Amino acid sequence: MFINRTTHHHTQNQRRNMAGGGFTDKMHVQKNKFVEEWNGRREITEQAFEINPGNLFQIIMMVMVIPYGIYDATRRELFKKGDRRHLKNGLV
Repeated sequence: MFINRTTHHHTQNQRRNMAGGGFTDKMHVQKNKFVEEWNGRREITEQAFEINPGNLFQIIMMVMVIPYGIYDATRRELFKKGDRRHLKNGLV
């Protein structure tokens, strides 16, 4: 008969932390004051926005003239190329 001669190793139990291991307080995320200021301004944009004679021209250009210019240019190009959608509708 064989005698089971296993040796028992007594190991010292290690204390393990869950994913927080050897980090110090200096290694955590630190706030950036410029990013915080940007977020604060972004939250109150609708309160800080005002229309006055100085910026009225720019608003009209960005909201009406430039989008219509892009629309008109693409429409003319489609007419020039003879796109099937415009030929079928009789808009040419």
